[in-house]
Amino acid sequence: MGLSGPARPGPDDRLVGRDNDLNRIRAHLAHNASGVLLLSGEPGVGKSALLEALAKTAAADGSRVLRAAGAEFEADVGYAALNQILLPLDALLDRLEAPGREALRNALGLSAGPVPDRLVLCNATLTLLRSAAEDGPLLLIVDDLPWVDRASAAVFGFLARRLSGTPIRFLAASRHGVSSFFDGGGLPSLEVSALDTAAAARLVDLHFPDLAQPVRRRLLDAAQGNPLALLELPAALRTEQRRAREVLPAVLPLSERLHTLFVSRIRTLPAATRTVLLLAALDGSGDLGVLSAAAHEADGRVDLLDVDAAEQDGLVRFTESPRRLVFRHPLILSAVVAQATSSARRAAHRVLATVQADKPERRAQHLGEATLQPDEEVALLLERTAHRIMERGDAVAAIAALTRAADLSPRNTDRARRLSEAAYVGAEAIGALAGASELLEDALRADPVHGASLRSATAAVQLVLNSDGDLTTAHRLLVGAIEEGAHGYDAEDPALVDALHFLLLLCNYGAREELWEPYYRAVSRLRPAPPPLLLVAARTWGDPAHADTATLRQLDKIIEATAVGSDPARIVRVGTAAVYPDRLAGVREAAWRLVRHGRDGAAVRRHIGALLHLCLEDYHRGAWDSVLELSEEGLTQCAESGYSVCTWFFQYTKGLVTASRGDTATAHALAEAMVNWAAPRGIREAVHCALHVHALADIADSDFDAAFTRVTAISPAGSFPPYVAHASWVFFELVEAAVRTGRHADAASHVRALRAETNIACLSPRLALLADAAEALATKDDTEAAGLFAGALAAADAERWPFTVARVRLAHGERLRRSRAVSESKAALTAALQTFERLGSLAWAERARRELRAASRGAAPPVGPGAALTAQEREIAELAAAGLTNKRIAERLGISHRTVGAHLYQIYPKLGIASRVALRDALQRQDQR
Repeated sequence: MGLSGPARPGPDDRLVGRDNDLNRIRAHLAHNASGVLLLSGEPGVGKSALLEALAKTAAADGSRVLRAAGAEFEADVGYAALNQILLPLDALLDRLEAPGREALRNALGLSAGPVPDRLVLCNATLTLLRSAAEDGPLLLIVDDLPWVDRASAAVFGFLARRLSGTPIRFLAASRHGVSSFFDGGGLPSLEVSALDTAAAARLVDLHFPDLAQPVRRRLLDAAQGNPLALLELPAALRTEQRRAREVLPAVLPLSERLHTLFVSRIRTLPAATRTVLLLAALDGSGDLGVLSAAAHEADGRVDLLDVDAAEQDGLVRFTESPRRLVFRHPLILSAVVAQATSSARRAAHRVLATVQADKPERRAQHLGEATLQPDEEVALLLERTAHRIMERGDAVAAIAALTRAADLSPRNTDRARRLSEAAYVGAEAIGALAGASELLEDALRADPVHGASLRSATAAVQLVLNSDGDLTTAHRLLVGAIEEGAHGYDAEDPALVDALHFLLLLCNYGAREELWEPYYRAVSRLRPAPPPLLLVAARTWGDPAHADTATLRQLDKIIEATAVGSDPARIVRVGTAAVYPDRLAGVREAAWRLVRHGRDGAAVRRHIGALLHLCLEDYHRGAWDSVLELSEEGLTQCAESGYSVCTWFFQYTKGLVTASRGDTATAHALAEAMVNWAAPRGIREAVHCALHVHALADIADSDFDAAFTRVTAISPAGSFPPYVAHASWVFFELVEAAVRTGRHADAASHVRALRAETNIACLSPRLALLADAAEALATKDDTEAAGLFAGALAAADAERWPFTVARVRLAHGERLRRSRAVSESKAALTAALQTFERLGSLAWAERARRELRAASRGAAPPVGPGAALTAQEREIAELAAAGLTNKRIAERLGISHRTVGAHLYQIYPKLGIASRVALRDALQRQDQR
């Protein structure tokens, strides 16, 4: 029959995590002599889904499926379930003898008559089914046995023991812990268990792919593999809760279906038992000491003995070491809360607050739930609790506590202040920008004056930057809030310090000197003294080219202290200060901690900041695949959280890698997207980063003239403007492009400014290496250049920055070859080529190969028509044959375009040709000789 063979692929096989169950059931029905199987399990565990899947495959394989399902409203209607099974066979009733036929017609309500004899009816039913099975195998399926009426249950019990040797199979399902009229004693059974962890996660991901990780974990824990719960619990949550932008309730809400399944079991318990269970559910710890005290406080006549009824019913159990009351399933806990009235829940919270007076945080949360009228004492407790929660990094729970504190604030001033702080946390930490906007509006409605606080201003700036607002507006708004605030420039005021850090960010984004004056003015007024990081970051991040040695030493101390710290905001702020001085390695482990926490649902903005720092560090380390992977993660976080202002971070890091690998079309597209977004908003730092990517891509394409134009838009030749941070990272590109395009005066001028006006060479060993290399490129003396290159490449730990070192080796090898030090050039060029190939840096690798080919040919003097080309002539001929103009060839080789023309004038007669168009064929003929 249809269940006799192995499972065929079909829609029923798409039940997540149930392949083994389906195969076991099919095998049992196919090979067990009785042909009967009873499924049992907890409500919602998936028994009905299994029956449905088995019915579909049986029908597809040629079996006739007859089905019935018990229903509570039909439990007292005689033969209601039997009617469902047999009615499709009414056309076959004429095959029966008269007594049996009449008994069945009366039982099924097809005719009027006396109540049939039970034995006659049972035999008639069996005969009818056997007759139907002559036309093909039958599968009888009965779901919800506890609700099958008594009369039908008796017939089903009769049938289940008499199907052996027939092509009839019987499959039924029942819930654990619920009595039934069906006598299943001695019949084969199978317990349907919950899904395993992997299958449960797969089911949730299939139906709710956008669940935030902490919410997903909470739901998986609550459902404990129950498929119905896995599907229904997320649906009962609001959108913001599913995205982890709004705190989940302590007890998860039940959907209507789950409520129906679980609450009915609670309502039958004695009132005292429900009281103790409610206290246990709202407490959540299972601590018997707390529950005993709470029960006594609630009602002197209630104690833990009243839990016995629930324990006997299988709803709760007690554990040893430590002794705890544990709900058999989290959904039972939710059902306990769901069946209680709101006044009963408030009373229970009030009792729990009383008995947990020694636990301020728990007490505040219970009082917050128990209190209806404004109460400043409770509001203040909740506000303090919110601050402790934020220290642990749980921004969502902190917002919930602050919002509840605002609801309970008697004074509008306090309400506005607490709402503003909640808005700030929402915008700053979790990306709940829409929610932050609503909270700000509520704060202003509560108190138009005090609603405009530092917290609200900082939150508003976030909203401006992540919408269509410009940086100048955001800067003016925040400066005004700082200068008009009533903080007294207290250096211990967290709202003020946070606002100044955000002002620092705006100043850096603007990359204009005039933006910094209000920042330094405010910082100078801080008493008793400004936090060191505010002063250090202004130099090392805002104006790194001019950061002094003392500032760098202080940065090193800050990094050392922060590497073992746990404050997410400080870790990101210190990492940001470490970007341009190349000290991100010092906060690498701390940054990874933030990323892991972010993946688990912690503060989005800190997650994004840590990702950026890891991307930049990995780029310089040559871990480019990691950069691309983390950049995609960052872009996803920006898109999902609404932090559009951070998108350019990861376009930049992707652009660095794609440009460095020679995928110049992608690099230019990323840079163009950055410019199109940032330029109208006045975010010049993003524009500078885009120009950096453009320039790298131009150099990869040997378009040095375009590269020079890009980098001098950041930092004019011979100048390092103050507070143009990116000038400290593109000076090598500027000098290289200037030399390649014959702008030797510009190259020399920029190197003089680098040495005389900046402290860039002291920022980091990598930048010192590049400074020496830039000077080597700019000098005309080959001996001096060789010494500078050798000194640069001898720097300690130079191999930590493979792409940087390979570029310098390439430049060194090119200079050596042109100065006729051919054998020395080969070593430098070969080392550079190996690194470029390992990194996948195709454009630079090809440039190194071309130089090596030229170095390998050596030089031969011309001896008339047909003579061999010199190494430089051969290189120029190949580039011209590839379609490059004289100007582009000159830029690539570091010579003038007139020199290129002169060489071509000598090349044509040697090859026996008269024009450029014949170069390719002539070179091929020469190679074949």
